[in-house]
Formats: sequence, C-alpha cells, structure tokens
Amino acid sequence: MAGNNSAVLERPTDKKTIVRDSLGVGLAVGALGLSFGALAVVAGFSVAQACALSLLMFSGASQFAIIGVAGAGASPLAGAATATMLGARNGLYGLHLSPLLEVKGLRKLLAAHLVLDESAAMSMGRKSTGEARLGFYATGISVFVLWNIATLIGALATKSLPDPAVLGLDVAAPAAFLALLAPRMNSREPWIAALAAVGVALAAVPLLPAGVPVLVAAIPALLLGLLLREPVERQEVSA
Repeated sequence: MAGNNSAVLERPTDKKTIVRDSLGVGLAVGALGLSFGALAVVAGFSVAQACALSLLMFSGASQFAIIGVAGAGASPLAGAATATMLGARNGLYGLHLSPLLEVKGLRKLLAAHLVLDESAAMSMGRKSTGEARLGFYATGISVFVLWNIATLIGALATKSLPDPAVLGLDVAAPAAFLALLAPRMNSREPWIAALAAVGVALAAVPLLPAGVPVLVAAIPALLLGLLLREPVERQEVSA
C-alpha cells in the first residue's frame, strides 16, 4: 500500500513538471513571434495578413520562408513551395504521433494543427501515454497562443514606425534559419548537404527568378539522402 501511495503522489508532480516545461517552451518559442510579426510588416504584409499566417499556417520555419521569399520579390508560388518543403517534416511527426494521440474527427484537425518540432519532442520518451499526450497538447497550445500574441504585438509595433526598414530586421530571417539549422549540424553528412546546397543556390541566383534558387538548392540534399539510404538498406538485407 505504501508503494501505491507514493506512486499516486508522484503523478501530480510529474504532470506539473510537464506543464511547467511546456509553458517554458511556449514562452521561448512564442517570443520569436515578435520577430515574425515585425519581419512580415517589413516584407510588405499587413498586420492582418501576418496574424492570418500565424493562425492558419502556424509553422515558424514555413512562415519565415514565405515572408523571406516574398520580401525578395519572388512569386507567391515560390514562397508557397519553399514553405511546403520546410513543413513536410511535420507530416513525419504526424505518423509517429497518430497512434499515440488516437484522435478522430474534428479533434484530429486540432491535433494536426499543433504538430510542431517542440510538441513532438515534448511527447516522445514519456513513461506513459497520458504523459505523452499531456506534453504534446500543453506544448502545442502554449506555443500557439503565445506565438499568435507575439505576432500581433510585433506587427503592430513595427507598423507604427515611420520607416521599419531602418531597424535592419531583414537579416533576422536568415539568422532564424541558421538557428534552426545549427543543432542539426552534428555530423559530416549534414555539412556535405549544406555546402552542396549553398553552392547550387549561389550558382542559380544569377540564372533563376528570386525564390527559385532556394528550391533548386534542395536537390543536392535529396540526392545525398538517397545515396546514404542505399548502404543502410544493403546492411539490413545482409544482416
């Protein structure tokens, strides 16, 4: 009985810790919404358009891609294609999370909207299904709410300035991408893919319209992924 009582007492503490950590993630990620709102206005988007992107798209990397490509004068299709490529990883998260969350109907749409790097990370490796679900929803909802509030504040603050371009916020979008990329540069393969993509993009800039070189730069990464996959498959077959 004593063991059962201690287990019962630990559960609320575990849940409080998950919620606390989720709110911390929400505050950290949501703060980036200030940059997005400001950058969107600098790129020529209205406050309403910036807020609509955060409400409906709700994918930081994809949102930064759209305003970055649009700000460079590229076509909306190029921006949409770049954003789609960056958001494709959320589909892979969804495959992992679907049997875990077990949601149906309208709740499935809500859950899909909350699939992020952070919500997926906070749900994985938990001791129970209940804790995994709590980590996912607490993180997803906190990031969603704070990201959208920060987007509105950043957009309104920048809109009130007589000349937002003097802030130099045009360099913030590339800096945000570098921040997203840095944690993944932990082995030789990502560096090879990154350098090859940079080379292809630089070669394509004088030849292709704005926004398109970013799409072309993805080709080396895809080819490298296929080349690395073949040896792994051969090892599995031989084993």
